[in-house]
Formats: sequence, structure tokens, C-alpha cells
Amino acid sequence: MHLDPFELHRPTTVDEVVRLATELAGRFDYLAGGTDLLPNYKMHLNAKPHLVALEDVRELRGHSDSRLGAMERLADLEADRTFGRTHPGLTDAIGEVATPLVRSSGTVGGNLLVDTRCFFFNQSYFWRSSLGFCLKADGDRCHVVPQAERCYATFSGDLAPALLVLDAEVEVAGPSGRRRLPLGALYDPGGDGIRRTRLAPGDLLVAVHLPPGPPGRRARYKKLRVRPSYDFPELGVAVAGAWDSERVRSLRLAVGGVETLPRRFDDLTDPLVGTPLTPEAVNRLADEVQRRVRPVHNTFLPPDYRRRMVGVYVRRAFAEAREGSAG
Repeated sequence: MHLDPFELHRPTTVDEVVRLATELAGRFDYLAGGTDLLPNYKMHLNAKPHLVALEDVRELRGHSDSRLGAMERLADLEADRTFGRTHPGLTDAIGEVATPLVRSSGTVGGNLLVDTRCFFFNQSYFWRSSLGFCLKADGDRCHVVPQAERCYATFSGDLAPALLVLDAEVEVAGPSGRRRLPLGALYDPGGDGIRRTRLAPGDLLVAVHLPPGPPGRRARYKKLRVRPSYDFPELGVAVAGAWDSERVRSLRLAVGGVETLPRRFDDLTDPLVGTPLTPEAVNRLADEVQRRVRPVHNTFLPPDYRRRMVGVYVRRAFAEAREGSAG
């Protein structure tokens, strides 16, 4: 496998990035850690003639308990024990991303915007050509759910569910200026495996902001994958909340890895605020989330199995959150 020729741009400021991205609209990709993008380029998957490298943009670096730069390396967050004590659920998710070598290059923004995956897409050019390619690259038909309108590739990031339950916000810079929005609003519920975010041409993810949580909040992230030491998620479940023996003070639940975008289930968790978090309540919640998700046959594990495991992992996440220390 080899990389096709491209022109590499190395801006040093956010304004310069936005200017370049506007000029090159539709003909470039951002290069962050490159752990997913460059392997895709080697397999000739939607390669562009320009890459805008973000390595030299200092504003995108650094982290604190309340702000994560989009170019912050996952390994640097993982090594910060103070950060880990403050955000145990997020640290769970970071530690589940691929391998230590990948985490040394992979970034916060890269994981939030990582490309969706499907075993009809993430293959060599010759493998894909034998099927006539697919809707997501070079073809005009989805092989997962045969039709020509919607791509069913699956969201494959770990950080998004863990950040969604922390009410994280993202800072975006674009041609019209800067804005902050809830992380959930970054993903397009009307999109698919190709059109998965609401970012406009020229937009750049600058940082993730973490608001203060309620006192005593506990959080956990659980991941299902075929090879525990490496693979993308077949399922990711995050839970965060504050509760005691009498009542729930706050509660959030998010699921990734089973559909084209991560989902938070506020309509199921909000009614539990003010009530006891009994085992029966957790079981009802797990059963309803399991009923709602719609995995399809586009990864190694069968969709029926992944769906059943949603309920199992929701229960496990709550069990570990109850036992773990507050964050």
C-alpha cells in the first residue's frame, strides 16, 4: 500500500487554518494524529489532494480539568493522574482507545471526529472493487442495507459517549467566527455514515469544554470489542450521575459504536431524577435502551448480539459507577 501524492500545509494559528480550509473546501482533510486518516489514505479511501496539518497550532494544545485542546494527545491525558481522579469515566474511555502507541499520536479532536467504519468500507482497493465499491467510497450502493441513499457505517469513537454524559461543549472556529455548542449538537441526527456532523466548510474543532459537575458525580465507560487490546468499539456505554440511597440528583447515559452517531438518552434518565436508583430502575432503563438501538451487520459481531450486549453493558456501567470513587 502507498500514499497518493498530496500537498501538505502547516499553518500555525487558528485563523490561518480557517483561511486555508475555506480556500481548499472539498479538497482537503485535517491531519491531527493521523492514526486513522493515513491508513485510510493508504487504502485509497476518499483521499484528498491537500492535507492541513494541525501539529503547529499551539492554541489547539494543552488541557486542564475544564478544557481539552483538540490536538491534545490521548497519552498525555492518560498520564495525568490528577485529571484521571477528576474525570474517571473519561479516563476509562481514553485508556480503551486502541494501543499505547496509537494513543501517543491520537488526539481528542481526532477521536471525536474519527471516520465511521464498516467492513465493506475499511478494506483494500482491490477488495472493494470486487464488490463494485460502496456508497461511502467510489460506489453508488450500500451493501449493509442494500439501497443508494443512506450509508450505514458505524460511529467508531470512544471519547464521545464519555464526554456526552459530562455535558461537554465543543468550541468551533469557522469563517463566521467562533461558537460553542453542546457536544451532542456536533453530530447530525439526520445524517448518516457519510454526513455525520454539522460542521460547515472551513470549520475547525478547537477545544472541548467540561463544565463543573454536581458534587459526588460518578462516571464510567464500558467498551465491547473483539480484541481487547486494540479494536474499535463494537459498543461503548457511558454513564455519569450523582445519587444516594434516597434519590438521583443527576443522571446521564450515552451509547456509541452501534449506530452512525453516538446517542444520549435524556428522555429515559431525566424522569429518574428525584427517585431512588434501585436495581429494578436500572434494569428497566437498560432494557429500554437495548430496545431502542438499531445496530446493523457492518462489523465483526452480529447485530443481535451487539444489541443484547447494550443492556448488559448498561448494567455493568452502573454497577461499576456505584462501586467506584466519585469524580
